[in-house]
Amino acid sequence: MLRLYAAATSLAPPVLRRMLRKRVATGKEIAARLPEREGITALPRPGGKLIWVHAASNGETMSVLPVLHALAGQANILLTTGTITSARLAETRLPAGAIHQFVPLDVPAWVSRFLTHWRPDAAVFLESEIWPNILRACDARGIPRLLINARMSDTSARNWRRLPGMARTLLGGFRAVLAQSAGDAAKIRTLGVEVQEWGNLKFFTDPLPVDETALATLQAQIPGPCWLAASTHPGEEEICAAAHDLLLAKFPDLITIIVPRHPGRGAAVAAICGNAPRRSQHQPPVPGKIYVADTLGELGLFFRAAPFAFIGNSLVGFGGHNIIEPALLARPVLSGPHLENFEEPAALLRAAGMLVEVTDAATLAAAAAAWLTTPPNGMAATACFAATAQLPLRVAGLIMAQLP
Repeated sequence: MLRLYAAATSLAPPVLRRMLRKRVATGKEIAARLPEREGITALPRPGGKLIWVHAASNGETMSVLPVLHALAGQANILLTTGTITSARLAETRLPAGAIHQFVPLDVPAWVSRFLTHWRPDAAVFLESEIWPNILRACDARGIPRLLINARMSDTSARNWRRLPGMARTLLGGFRAVLAQSAGDAAKIRTLGVEVQEWGNLKFFTDPLPVDETALATLQAQIPGPCWLAASTHPGEEEICAAAHDLLLAKFPDLITIIVPRHPGRGAAVAAICGNAPRRSQHQPPVPGKIYVADTLGELGLFFRAAPFAFIGNSLVGFGGHNIIEPALLARPVLSGPHLENFEEPAALLRAAGMLVEVTDAATLAAAAAAWLTTPPNGMAATACFAATAQLPLRVAGLIMAQLP
């Protein structure tokens, strides 16, 4: 199977180049950086030891940032990701001297070119980033590899069990596998892979940053009650707008801040919400109206401006988004029933009374009204994730131990 996969991907470059050009046209790739997708770079490899860390997108990048900062000064750091948003995040959040590149697609020649140039002394992969050609090329060059914050769905586990030889080669080839939960560890063990349970790095990310001047300005613009709906998806803005209308009877000056998951939807969301003012257009919030915060990288600002937050992709959609980010800023969480990607943190917050699950506009409005009337002590939310705050340092130590 691995030989067939390698042969098939060796023939794929013409198709993949067309796909990449289409992604440029839709804003999902940066034209000037397309060579990186083929393992080509103009950047020199720094001298000394180099640790390559690969995180697929924003969530994985956020979770590994504390580890990268713990590694800073001990070795050179190369971070690869696969999305524009994670690249922009890397520009502002990587430790000084660390390098970001887009990961090469899993074509043998492109992977070989990448590894020949960067010559990593260790390779670290996040969550479920299992690319056969990349992993086999690391093994062929004697590059030790780790899988950290590993996760595995039931479907993936069933698929891997149908390919036991491939599972032994790819998953069994990691020097260490650190599962992000007991459930993930159990599924990975069914494949005959040794797993360690150190905890979930997403529990221990640094609180989102904020521009204090921008926060003071926003707080001055919101003298009355407000609440936040963050990372919303199509269909959820309508529910939040309906909840806002219900809340106005008791809180006539209420400002509901909606942060769409994709800022490019700002105009559409504003239209849904009665031509609401938009932050990207430098329009201030207006008492009694919804405020559309359609900018990138300001969630830390809005979490601090509101006393609690609804987190999207949980009412309409599947899996939820990061409910830990507001909790680390002492903000309780409202959510829909779909938290499949955050079951463990949801259980911790629920037990502490810091998570209330809603199903529609009426229950969302009722939950928001309760917390607007009597704000809960959000420090209980932060306390849910304080037990193993040394995890990033432990993971950094494990990575350093792999270096020759």
